[in-house]
This record gives sequence, C-alpha cells and structure tokens, in this order.
Amino acid sequence: MEEGIGPYPSSLILVDGSVPQPWRRSPDPVPGAVQAPSVDLALLERTLRERMPGATGATEAEIAATEARLGVVLPDELKALYRVTRGQWQDWGDDYAAADRVFEAVGCELFPLDDLYVADAASRQYPWRFAATEAVVTPPNATVQGVVGSPGWIAFGDSGGGDRIAVDLTPGPDGHVGQIIMLDREIGADLLAESLTQLVVNRPTVKHFSRRGEESPVVARININALTSIQAAAHPSLEVLCIGVWDGEPLSLAPVTGLPRLRTLTAYPGTLVDPLEITKLTGLEFLELGTEEWRVLLDAGAVPHGLSAAAIQVHGNQHPLPIVALANDLLSLWNRPPITVTVLNGDLGPVA
Repeated sequence: MEEGIGPYPSSLILVDGSVPQPWRRSPDPVPGAVQAPSVDLALLERTLRERMPGATGATEAEIAATEARLGVVLPDELKALYRVTRGQWQDWGDDYAAADRVFEAVGCELFPLDDLYVADAASRQYPWRFAATEAVVTPPNATVQGVVGSPGWIAFGDSGGGDRIAVDLTPGPDGHVGQIIMLDREIGADLLAESLTQLVVNRPTVKHFSRRGEESPVVARININALTSIQAAAHPSLEVLCIGVWDGEPLSLAPVTGLPRLRTLTAYPGTLVDPLEITKLTGLEFLELGTEEWRVLLDAGAVPHGLSAAAIQVHGNQHPLPIVALANDLLSLWNRPPITVTVLNGDLGPVA
C-alpha cells in the first residue's frame, strides 16, 4: 500500500511489484538516427576550456569506471565535457564562485561523474493512483520519444530549478542521437538542444512537445468543465477514463465496453448508474471508486480480477475505520497483507 495524505489509504498495490502501463513501455528503436550536424567536439572542448581555464578534468580511467557502473558507453560529447571538468566540489576548494562559472560555461548544474545516472522508468517513481491516469504517445514527428524514462537517457545535470538535464541516446523519429533533453518532473522529457555543442555554444531554450495523451483520444476526462458524455470519450485508442465531479444524471459505461486499450477507470462517488457495468471492462489494471461503488462490486463478487492496483475515493469527512475495512476487503482478494489498525484511547483534555 502507498501512503496517502491524511487518515485514508492511498493506492492499494494488489500485485506485488506491479507498475502502470506507461512505466512498462520501452522506447522504440529508431533505425537511421544519427548525431546532429551541430556536433563539433573540437569547438565544444575549446569553448569549455576558454570558459573554465584551469579546471580539473576527469581521467580516462574515471570515465571508463562511470561507463562500467552505468552499463552504457558515454557519447563523445559528454566525454569531451568531463575531460575538461569532472565537476567535483573538492576541485574548487573555497572558490564558491567556481560552481557559478561551471553553470555559465555548460548551461546547467553539472553532476560529478559519480552522480551520473540512467533516467529509466524505474528511476522515476510516481504514486500508482496518479501514474495510472497518465498516458504517453510518440507522434511521427516527435524529437523525443513519449516514454516515462529510457535506458538511453543519461542524466548529467540540473537546470537549477530541479529539472534534470540528460543526453538522449534513444531519440524520437525526428530527433538526433545525443540530443540534450530536460526531464519533466513526473514523466517524459522535452528537447533542450540538438547536441551538447549547441547547448554550450548557443544556449537554446527548451522546446515543449506533447507526449502525454491529454490532447489525444488516449485520455478522457468527464466532468462539469470537460467532456460531458461517455459517448464523447469512446474511442478505440482510449486508455484512461476519469469521471470527476458531475451534476447531471449518473452515467452508463456501456459506450466504452469492449474498448481494447482501456486500462484505467476512476469515477467520483455517485457518478455511475450501475457499478456492475465495470465487469464488462475486461482490460482494467487500475480502478478507483467511491465506497458505495466498491461495496456493490464486493457484495456481488464482481471486483475485476485483472487489477494490479486500486484506490478508494473518499468524499467528505468519512470515518477512516470503515475505509480501512473496505481496503482490507480488497487486499484480501489478492491475499495481500492487511492494513494494521491501532486504536489509542485517551483523554485529549477540554476543547479550547
């Protein structure tokens, strides 16, 4: 179980080690992808040395050790960068302005070699109940692949605001091998520069591209401010259906029955005309419902067996113990350990 905010449980992990579908998606091979024409190792090294005179560079042995640790060969541009400066604080001594000079020289807060890491999907943790409502797409003209993370994303710096900077060895169809990307806070990444040379020499600004399904039929949100019917959401590509606050008649799930890719359903309490219609959504891996809807499924023995995780949507200030009891009923269907309940009795004193 993932911890929630307040007294209620958050995501209930029903299958140990499971992750949402976007986290299971690997980048596609892009045959013929090459480096950008702006790659210029001599210009890159010369510019860096001019901006950081006297910097201590990494040895070939240190670079080789990093490659062995990561299990990937570093691209030539990244090697050229670290041959100029290895980015270690001890090399700067009491010269605190040196870090600023490195930032200005490179265009980001540079990690030491020992801190480089592969920004694959496993490195980008996100709570199930939020991750399950994400979807990623890679348009035919994308420069960066629509994935959560990639074994070809080598994070080597920070924007200064918490966004990781990485070299991309698995570019999109219109990208270049070795392009520089900025990782989003949760999933995906945006193009920052077509090469490290371009990042250092020209300082381009980040280019944002949509990799999520928010602007496509993949994710549908039905509420008083978005789509107004299940029919409008029904599409063969639909993966995520989120029903939020609704002031109309309860909705039927019939229009989305049989959709081959629908894997996530979240429904605000009281928005479904018949919770048992959920049994016809055979591909669900995540389900979030209100307490009454869950009870209908439990009493009918109709909780979908294919779920990997679930969540209980609590409306108002409900007592936490019945919510925990409901959560334990769900966990028991998968023989998962129950949530332990500890009751403390005492006198809190007079109300102020």
